[in-house]
Amino acid sequence: MTPSRHHGRLVVAVLVALALASVAAGCGVTRGGDDPNNRRLRMMIPNSPGGGYDLTGRAAVNALEGNELTGRFEITNVLGASGTVAMQRLANEEGADDLVMTMGLGVVGAVYTNKSDAVVSDMTPIARLVEEQEGILVPADSPFETIDDLVAAWKKDPGAVTIGGGSSAGGPDHLFPMQLAAELGIDPVDVNYISYDGGGPLTTALLGEKIQVGMSGLGEFEGQIEDGSLRVLAVSGAERLDTVEDVPTLTESGIDLVFTNWRGVLAPPGISDTQRDYLTDLFTEMHETDEWQAALEDNGWTDNFATGEEFEQFLVEQDTRVKDTLEELGLT
Repeated sequence: MTPSRHHGRLVVAVLVALALASVAAGCGVTRGGDDPNNRRLRMMIPNSPGGGYDLTGRAAVNALEGNELTGRFEITNVLGASGTVAMQRLANEEGADDLVMTMGLGVVGAVYTNKSDAVVSDMTPIARLVEEQEGILVPADSPFETIDDLVAAWKKDPGAVTIGGGSSAGGPDHLFPMQLAAELGIDPVDVNYISYDGGGPLTTALLGEKIQVGMSGLGEFEGQIEDGSLRVLAVSGAERLDTVEDVPTLTESGIDLVFTNWRGVLAPPGISDTQRDYLTDLFTEMHETDEWQAALEDNGWTDNFATGEEFEQFLVEQDTRVKDTLEELGLT
């Protein structure tokens, strides 16, 4: 074959390849990085499967993928130090434009109690998603039939009542029983609290009767509540929950305390304004989907969606809330 003929065939091959690529593009065939609606993203969850962050993150991913708002998510559960291991990993991925992490009040508290260098204020706020009440749970055969039964036993001998939660010191499942104890006239120092890494391990502890009482968000225990293996004595919000409509609030039970938890999404520090806006718009679209609205109802979550300056200011307020509460309880 002469050089000129070889060159001519090479040119033809290149032209054919370009033509095929053009046809593919016209038919809507794209690679993940070319189409913003088909991007492959990563979601990091800072506790074990079955926990509140896990349920929230997977519900969001289900809504995003189910409505083809983006490509498939890679979900990774990162355990350790009540979310601060995941926070440090998020900080280490500075500038990564394909990563988000679920977080909430528990992570804010863990940053303080674990003296983490990876703080919420250094990350990129994306969206606040939900607000959630705490529930007071006991095994089916617990001698505590009502919240009054628990309060009486707890006041009589605080250390004899073993209470578990799905977060460490500073997290919602820890702050709630501490504030409840203080409201009941019990010294928080006397509370016998055992920390578990999320709702999954807490469920196991309750069903195995390693603890007498669990305090956590009820979405993580839906199956056990439905089958009767766990009972709910009271909820911590201002109003009853539709998912357990027969269960009274603390205020209905004569206890002057309303307590709520929340969860949201952060991105790494140092991402561009364009990428921050893309992720914010993505979760805003997700919030409007039928799948997400169904997840809110099924899990007993309150819709508390916020982005931008509203969410940024909220994070500042929550940081102050946790710091002041821990100081008041003598836990810092």
